[in-house]
Amino acid sequence: MPCHSSPQAPQRRPRGESGLTLIELAIATAIVSILVGLALPSFQNFAQRQRLEGAAAQLETDLFLLRSEAVASQETLRISFSQAAGGSCYVIHRGAANACQCGAQGVMSCEGGAEVLRGVFLATAGGVQILSNRASLVVDATRGTVSPTATMRLVSPGGEIRHVINIMGRVRSCSPDGSVNGYRRC
Repeated sequence: MPCHSSPQAPQRRPRGESGLTLIELAIATAIVSILVGLALPSFQNFAQRQRLEGAAAQLETDLFLLRSEAVASQETLRISFSQAAGGSCYVIHRGAANACQCGAQGVMSCEGGAEVLRGVFLATAGGVQILSNRASLVVDATRGTVSPTATMRLVSPGGEIRHVINIMGRVRSCSPDGSVNGYRRC
């Protein structure tokens, strides 16, 4: 019988040895690193915008709460804005216009018999800052009117949202440059 040589069959891995080679693992790691590097700036912008929108929604809710609480309790209430070491804040309180403020790291304090009902501190590290053209607003207990009218600005690297409160206590919100979705340009 003639001896025929057959082509060699490709070598296969033994059944117990499955997995990736070092080169396959290096390529997969490089691809994942590139994708993460591309997605990270978008995620950071998204996170900044979410913090900004969350702070704006909270302030708007607190302004409605302030007015509702003043009318329901038949008591004149205030909201005061201030800058403190490490951030900015607002305090809803009873008492005189400058009786309550926030100190370092958001510790709310009042003097002269004033009482804090609610306080919100926005840490500088969080990237959102609140600025107001008025230091304090008062809500009349019988009419629910707000005096004086004011513009509150919530500013972050992701954009700006403004809340304008009129004498009737209604809040109009907008984004000056139109950069925040869901808010009209102002």
